[in-house]
Amino acid sequence: MENRKTEAGRFMERMAAVLLAGTVFAGSVLTGCGMADGAWSKSSSAGNMTADMAAPAETTEAAASEEAWDAGYGMTGAVQDSEAGAGETLRYPGEDVERNTEPVQRNAEEYSQWEEKGFSPVYQEPLSTFSADVDTASYSNLRRLIMGGYAVENLPEGAVRIEEIINYFSYGDLADPEDGEPFGVTTQIMPCPWNRETQLLRIGLKTQDVDYGDSPDSNLVFLLDVSGSMYAPDKLPLLQESFALLAENLTEKDRVSIVTYAGEDTIVLEGVPGSETKKICQALYALEAGGGTHGSRGIETAYRLAEEYFIEGGNNRVILATDGDLNVGLTTEDELEDLITEKKESGVFLSVLGFGAGNIKDNKMETLADKGNGNYAYIDSLREANKVLVEEMSATLLTVCKDVKFQVEFNPAVVEEYRLIGYDNRRLAAEDFDDDTKDAGEIGAGHCVTALYEIVTTEPVNGRGKTQKDLKYAEFHEGNEKDIAGDGGKEEPVGDGNNHKEYEWLTVSIRYKEPDGNESMLLEYPVDFTAYTEDADDDFLFAAAAAEFGLAAMDSGYRADASFAHVLEVLEEMDLEDEYKKEFLELVDMLRKNSSK
Repeated sequence: MENRKTEAGRFMERMAAVLLAGTVFAGSVLTGCGMADGAWSKSSSAGNMTADMAAPAETTEAAASEEAWDAGYGMTGAVQDSEAGAGETLRYPGEDVERNTEPVQRNAEEYSQWEEKGFSPVYQEPLSTFSADVDTASYSNLRRLIMGGYAVENLPEGAVRIEEIINYFSYGDLADPEDGEPFGVTTQIMPCPWNRETQLLRIGLKTQDVDYGDSPDSNLVFLLDVSGSMYAPDKLPLLQESFALLAENLTEKDRVSIVTYAGEDTIVLEGVPGSETKKICQALYALEAGGGTHGSRGIETAYRLAEEYFIEGGNNRVILATDGDLNVGLTTEDELEDLITEKKESGVFLSVLGFGAGNIKDNKMETLADKGNGNYAYIDSLREANKVLVEEMSATLLTVCKDVKFQVEFNPAVVEEYRLIGYDNRRLAAEDFDDDTKDAGEIGAGHCVTALYEIVTTEPVNGRGKTQKDLKYAEFHEGNEKDIAGDGGKEEPVGDGNNHKEYEWLTVSIRYKEPDGNESMLLEYPVDFTAYTEDADDDFLFAAAAAEFGLAAMDSGYRADASFAHVLEVLEEMDLEDEYKKEFLELVDMLRKNSSK
């Protein structure tokens, strides 16, 4: 027994050394499920790792017992017993990796590729429509790649999704919800930092944060991939630790089931109270990887269990953890999309957590989350697991609004052209905005959604093209006799008398449904000249810097003067107190050094 605990201690020391050595992952680590109350999992401090945390906590009723250690209940059970970890120092992002431009061979990784849309003339396309996105997988996956030595020249095409980089971070300047609305909306315009010819429009949406302890009862099904492709230290062992973090923060009002899938699906736990932390963790650490990946059968079983224990008015959710490598049963994106689209009608939401390197199927995981009324995060470390499953627990698990769509109508009297930055796989047809059968994004409690547009302004001149009678700014398009150029002798303001639309840049419309609703509600937010500023706050500047980083990282054809050097200049002028924003600065510098461009 003492030998086992000594091994555990040695492993924890290695973990501490790994995490403290990296400039980005200077974070903390927990000893796993069963820590005493008040330890890491409760306080979630990510920057205070000390040497005396390396040993397992003293045994209490809630802590790991002698028997639990024998059963592989602690952090080390799964890792030390795995062949990959036996007698080896485990490799985590940033550990002993030489910074160069030659990437590790990861030919089996798959990403969806989308055409980057250019500028749209307002007279041809006055409406810009897209689905909300709160996924963050692209950023944490990029972090893994960059820390592994990747340069701009060899980042996988499709790995950079700018909206996920922007939305990885929180922004304190966004307006809170008011008047019973589910979210607050903030709009701002400033000169674009990387293009002197354009302005930058920011649309920020923020939901009310909810303490998970005050949330409705939860019915959670952990759907865990234990196939042979998960046999690696950054896959199943990290998965076990991540779900142990979550388990330590569940309560007696939660119900937990665990389904695993490899060549076949297995029900490991069924309807266990969330307060039975030890039982949940023992089940987690007993898992072993091996066999094929019959993911579709596992999905079927997980949703069946979720429906069996369904809580009316509660939070019913499947949490899928995988590398996305499904090779048995339904395997194509189209087949999986059809399956998940069918299952979401049950009222069960979906969260997808990606793990590992080498063969991750980012395309499949994103499809599952998008079509399953869910969100998608990529876990590259315990620190990221803590962020997603502890710090942002409510945002990850509690849906506030579903099928959230944005539609921006630009006023041709003010805006000549526009370009939505990112959201390339979230674009919708204009007619989809009013169609409640069209799927869109889900937003959790405390989530922030930020969208940025580059816009080309014009002097107030008559619009061009044919007028669409249902457009708000139709009177400013060609064919309307009203003159807004100021050269036709019309002296009185153009508009309805009280709402002078000629002074508006655009109108933001948002449709959303209640989590259990089928009919959408509409909110509208006109944006006039008061939204413009040449002295933007740090949150707006940071969001712009995140977008500029994404443009440079994907070597966008619309990057203009965007560069890592300029991003660093902007960030270094800020007082970055947020640890994740500090980390971002280091990551930008790392990619700059890795790259030749």
